[in-house]
Amino acid sequence: MAKLSIDQMLMKARYHEKKNEILDAQKLYQSILRTFPKNKRAQDGIVALNKSKQNNDAENPPQEAINQLIKLYNQGQFLSVVKQARTLVNQHPEAFIVWSILGVSAAQIGMQDQAIQAFNKSILLKPNYAETYSNKGNVLKDQGKLDEAIISYNKAISLKPDFAEVYNNMGVALQNQGKLDKAIEAYNSALLLKPNYAETYSNMGNVLQDLGNLDQAIEAHKKSILFNPECAETFNNMGNVLKDQGKLQEAIEAHKKSISLKPDYAEAYNNLGIVLKDQGKLDEAIKAYNKAFLLKPDYAEAYNNIGNVFKDQGKLEKAIEALKKSILLKPNYAAAYNNLGIALKKQDKGEEAIEAYNKALLLKPDYAEAYSNLGMSLIDEGKTEEATEAYKKALLLKPDLSEARQLLSFALLKSGRLKEGLAEYEWRLKTTSGLSKQRHFTQPLWDGKTSLNGKRILLWCEQGIGDTLNWSSFFPLVTAQAELCIAECPKKLVSLLERSFPNVKVKPENRNLDLERDDFDVHLPMGSLYKHFFEEITQKSKPTAFLVPDPIRINYWKERLKSLGTGPYIGISWKSSAISAYRLKHYPPISEWSPILKIPDVTFINLQYVNFEDDLKTVQDELGVKVHHFDDLDQYNNVDDVAALCAALDMVVSTKVTPPFISSAVGTPTKIANWRQSSFNTILTNPMTSSFEMYNRNTWELWDDVFYLIAEDILKLDKN
Repeated sequence: MAKLSIDQMLMKARYHEKKNEILDAQKLYQSILRTFPKNKRAQDGIVALNKSKQNNDAENPPQEAINQLIKLYNQGQFLSVVKQARTLVNQHPEAFIVWSILGVSAAQIGMQDQAIQAFNKSILLKPNYAETYSNKGNVLKDQGKLDEAIISYNKAISLKPDFAEVYNNMGVALQNQGKLDKAIEAYNSALLLKPNYAETYSNMGNVLQDLGNLDQAIEAHKKSILFNPECAETFNNMGNVLKDQGKLQEAIEAHKKSISLKPDYAEAYNNLGIVLKDQGKLDEAIKAYNKAFLLKPDYAEAYNNIGNVFKDQGKLEKAIEALKKSILLKPNYAAAYNNLGIALKKQDKGEEAIEAYNKALLLKPDYAEAYSNLGMSLIDEGKTEEATEAYKKALLLKPDLSEARQLLSFALLKSGRLKEGLAEYEWRLKTTSGLSKQRHFTQPLWDGKTSLNGKRILLWCEQGIGDTLNWSSFFPLVTAQAELCIAECPKKLVSLLERSFPNVKVKPENRNLDLERDDFDVHLPMGSLYKHFFEEITQKSKPTAFLVPDPIRINYWKERLKSLGTGPYIGISWKSSAISAYRLKHYPPISEWSPILKIPDVTFINLQYVNFEDDLKTVQDELGVKVHHFDDLDQYNNVDDVAALCAALDMVVSTKVTPPFISSAVGTPTKIANWRQSSFNTILTNPMTSSFEMYNRNTWELWDDVFYLIAEDILKLDKN
């Protein structure tokens, strides 16, 4: 073979160099330099080859090393990937592929700052690669840096306009910013590019739920399931929407389906617990929450939720323990502080409750419900003006927060701002509890202004026995204007009200035919009588009585009382039928009644209709006083006869429960031991007669003064 000339050897070396055959080119250059050490072209060739090799080493680590990274990533060994990738980028700092793998792996294990650094390096090396901007946007989104995330997503889309996944992720970021309409636009763009994109349909469903478009949200989740029937997250999300629709059983089935697809899905167990609580299945809800804790021991939201269940069960110590655990796990959890405040208030720890609400508001200044709850605790502490301001702040944030409006009405009424208070009280039937009391007629609600001349009006009860009887005192104001007044009430009140108001057609309440009735022209809930007859009620002197018991039964009870001993005959009632730590403080136990019960030559009669047996035994054993109880009188159901018994008594002494409303309404002198700071100590909820007298005690005071003052009045009674 002919020997190559120097020029031919140089040409061949350049050929190998262009093909990146570095070793072959290097051998030729070295061969030339052995013979001609000063050949400039061969020297330059060697320098260029060395530089090329350095660049190649910086950019291209061994393929075997890259394959190992990819293998570890696919196995989910992200920490190992990060460690090995860091070693590789130290050796090959220009290796774009390694920086990319490092970024996505660091993101997987929560090393978000390291991930951002890796993506930034990737962008420097390859500035037009859309996927890197997309990955960086995802990390920024998870960090809560939503504006920066959206900038990164937009850059990815500018480089790759058909990038459906980026539109989807940008929709999530926009949703997290509260820009729901823009989020829907992003999701629609994703679906235009990828019509079978199950994840986007599910995300769209979440936004529609936030917008209150629940039917559309369900349809979106159903489309998601159509394209991906094995997605546990979508069933979980659909369960949340079904709950909001009030379809609780369907919601439970959706959450259970989610759990069947993903047995370690703690969030689905938590949401299942929420729905079970709403169904009143508290023990089952606790089991669901406990399963969530087993799967996710640091689940702050589930601790908050189980705390609420314990609170509803009256297990306040357990509730407070769970809520404090929630706060320990998530110190900025405003909802947990709010719920802690509620539990503490139920324990009658007012100052601690106020502290918890203020902490919630510090964390979340737009927390309307916390302002409302703060107002309730301030009222309990006698701080009516501060409570009023708290309620108003709640309503500035949520004008339709009906619970806050009802509470504001009580605060305004307590401070003497009656017209304002009665106007706000109209929201009571829009509260959660009030909605269940609503009536649904085709006839209009009376506005208080339209003339009732020639009209038939239906007055319907909305509250308990005491309020219904109390508000019946306004019936004559209605009958003076209307052609016919119909009053509906619980069946056990019909005979008493018929006798007391012969011009009123009194009927037992029946809601079954509300939409079909044609026996009236307009209707009104009884609690609105105060507002519509404000001038008459506030300017007219109170009657001594307005209920008329059966005179035959009054005489019967008078004779029966005489058979027990000498008078005066005094009826007593001392507690609510609903017992709680909060109520116990404001309904003094029977043992504190000793200043009254120890008065000699008095015959005491029990007017307590539930939970009285143990208390009567305590009075007998500890004070040596017998409080007579009539076993043959059904005090809960036979209200007409209770009214006759009250009329036969010389006096009734009671806390603020139902019996004193009956006794004062029949004209019997009635003494009420009351808590001054109560939200229900207003014109709206106090007896509408001159026969009662209120003896108020402040939250921070003992009951002694109240009972001693009542005892003095009893001693002034004539002996029979």
